[in-house]
Amino acid sequence: MKKILVTGALGQIGTELVPYLRDKYGPENIIASSRRVKDGCEGITGGGPFELLDITNREAVRSVIKKHGVDSVYHLASMLSATGEDNPQALWDVNMNGLINILEEARQQSCSIFFPSSIAVFGPDSPKDKTPQDTVTRPTSIYGVSKISGELLCDYYHKKYGLDIRGLRYPGVISSAAMPGGGTTDYAVHIFYDAIKKGSYTCFLEENSSIDMIYMPDVLEGAVKLMEADPAKLQHRNAFNVSAITVTPKELAAEIKKHIPGFNIDYDIDPVRQAIADSWPNSLDDSAARREWGWDPQYDLKMMTEDMLRELGKKLQ
Repeated sequence: MKKILVTGALGQIGTELVPYLRDKYGPENIIASSRRVKDGCEGITGGGPFELLDITNREAVRSVIKKHGVDSVYHLASMLSATGEDNPQALWDVNMNGLINILEEARQQSCSIFFPSSIAVFGPDSPKDKTPQDTVTRPTSIYGVSKISGELLCDYYHKKYGLDIRGLRYPGVISSAAMPGGGTTDYAVHIFYDAIKKGSYTCFLEENSSIDMIYMPDVLEGAVKLMEADPAKLQHRNAFNVSAITVTPKELAAEIKKHIPGFNIDYDIDPVRQAIADSWPNSLDDSAARREWGWDPQYDLKMMTEDMLRELGKKLQ
């Protein structure tokens, strides 16, 4: 049976990935870890093994992997785009020094790795529409720089050491279970909370800023499906484009308004996050993921909106 370590387990993806993995592989086989404990995460910290872990501490990473006999790591711990622009040095320490600690310990202890990358690896020189799997990147945010560097580092460890590393380039992630942690696409979660609680939302991106999104159930299934895929069929292995929903704030607001007729959106543009969004593609070409390991997202804009409003309606009662 697999022994899986999840770093960043109390983040937006981790809080849903850990229960998903525990249901699939057994609670005792999934070791959740985080740099610190947060309120409201008792289901993660108490539902199976949990470790306080600073991934920038190499000895701590080694200790946790050896203690639990870990053979697979879902490495989610990172700082995100908007937060990183406020402290680039801290982001680099977490995103790059933390990653190389995970890679080195995985190499020495024969662990497979899931490494999530991001749409942020693309920059102004990348094709804007249906951005190919293999194309120019040259990101302009420190988060994007760290993610493309991480992709290249993962490729290096696979080629040089034969390490089994796989990963996805996530677009904006929408989730009803946890709030996002300082990313450029956070609006796509905040808008639902404010629609239900206040009937209005002030968006920090321009109304026609088109960005790919993905709903959490597809995030979870995609990650596990990739890790279980036949390696012989994976031409890329690392950093697959994945996409499910291409939407603007204006279009998302219009979909919400079908369910909350009085809902209103206005705009107060954050120049930092707008500049980051403007440097990203409008949409991604995810044909390589579909062809090589059967990527097939289930949630479109309509289904995601209905489910978000239903789940948050119960949560916010």
